[in-house]
Amino acid sequence: MKHIRFLVKSLLLVFSCNVSLAQENIELCLDMEQTIATAQSQSLSAMLARHNFLVSYWEYRTYKSQRLPSLTLTGNVGQYNRSLVQVQNYQTGEISYVNNNNLQNSLYMTLNQNIALTGGTLSVSTLLNRLDQFSPHRSITYNANPVFVSYNQPLNGYNALRWSKKIEPKRFDLAKKTFVKAMEEVGCTAIELFFALLDAQNNLMLAKDNSDKDNILYQQALKRFEIGAISRDDLLQMELKVYNDSLSVKDMDLMHKMALQKFRTFMGFNETVEISLISPEQRPDVLLDLDDVFQKVQTNSPDYLALQINKDTAEQAVASAKSNAGLSASLHAEFGMNQVGTDIVKAYASPLDKEIVGVSFTIPLVDWGLGAGRVKVARSQQKVVEANAVKTINSLKESITYKVLQFNKQDAQCDISLQAARISEARYESAVQRFINGTISVMELNNAQAEMNSAKQRYLRDIGNYWMYYYSIRSLSLYDYINDRQIDADTSGILRSDETGSAGER
Repeated sequence: MKHIRFLVKSLLLVFSCNVSLAQENIELCLDMEQTIATAQSQSLSAMLARHNFLVSYWEYRTYKSQRLPSLTLTGNVGQYNRSLVQVQNYQTGEISYVNNNNLQNSLYMTLNQNIALTGGTLSVSTLLNRLDQFSPHRSITYNANPVFVSYNQPLNGYNALRWSKKIEPKRFDLAKKTFVKAMEEVGCTAIELFFALLDAQNNLMLAKDNSDKDNILYQQALKRFEIGAISRDDLLQMELKVYNDSLSVKDMDLMHKMALQKFRTFMGFNETVEISLISPEQRPDVLLDLDDVFQKVQTNSPDYLALQINKDTAEQAVASAKSNAGLSASLHAEFGMNQVGTDIVKAYASPLDKEIVGVSFTIPLVDWGLGAGRVKVARSQQKVVEANAVKTINSLKESITYKVLQFNKQDAQCDISLQAARISEARYESAVQRFINGTISVMELNNAQAEMNSAKQRYLRDIGNYWMYYYSIRSLSLYDYINDRQIDADTSGILRSDETGSAGER
């Protein structure tokens, strides 16, 4: 609830900033979890992930629609034809041209259902056609097909509907997992920018602190120089340190502004929002088991599912190539009633039976190996897909192994660097007192200060690496190891938002 309230607050802040840029700068203090939640809510990368999921969702809806009955109405209205048409006498073979002057109107309604089990199409239809003949004499003829049932069945063994039934649900499952992974990757990018800005923020603070302390120490050095307690060389070295501190503050300020701009751009804030970050000092007590992570990656990762879909698609291509390489045949059957008459009543009275059954086929007698070549190409591509799958899995395992091992040792690394930072800070404070007392030189003081700065920066980098390794592993396995739960996609809210937006546009 705390993060939800913060997220609402930050969105309102962004909105208010966009309404009036003339307002004073707004200060926003973010911790790591708030940064991730904000990025996944309002960043452009998160918006792109949501729209990519919607594309896949509507593609899946299209596939499901193809499996449902479809009702269509086709009409030809006002088809007027006045022309000379060619007529051949069936007895003499003589060809002549006669005047044709007619008007046709027709309505055709059909209910189609694809049969996934067989790959055929079943249709129930009705047809009414009116022909108005104006020459050589006026006549009206109605042709009615009250109802007729037709069925088309390919006989070459390839069932595209069965393959779609096997692959398309996996594609939609892949879309959901890809969306979850994309949102996790948004979080990873947010963490990377978070620690980059936090590093710049801390470096600027260190530079300012060093500058303030060195200015005080320089004043102390001037007094000691006046009484001959230090040499002129030490005084000049201290003065040089003050000037270098001033340059360092300017450099760190520039680096901070650049990191802040990158952070704002990614997060969706404008320049009126001033941001300060809170360093995550607490770390969870988590130790990852490599085999357990592998198992979760295989179960949850979209990468493994994508490899399976690629294999299915390659197998489908082989089946399609085989079906087109040899005999291609299809069965068409049509049963119903039809009648003609001079008015609509007569056209529907006492309808006659209508039966049409036939098989059409195509046999490539000479294709110069075209069909066989397509089959070999499809099989070779299938082998390439299988080899790439093995290569991808091996590469993924190497990456996971490295990240898990790095994460497991990073906690101890953070503890060590924290102790080093504390010791170096205590040593620097002691060096300051000793410099004031005149027992150490400027060079020794500078060394103590440089070691303190380096230790503090190292600790922050180790903390950043700890969380980046963790969230990288989390994005690969789609599993929250801290809360011990699988990460699922909240797609219902996206779909409701899309439907509400579509309704508003209409």
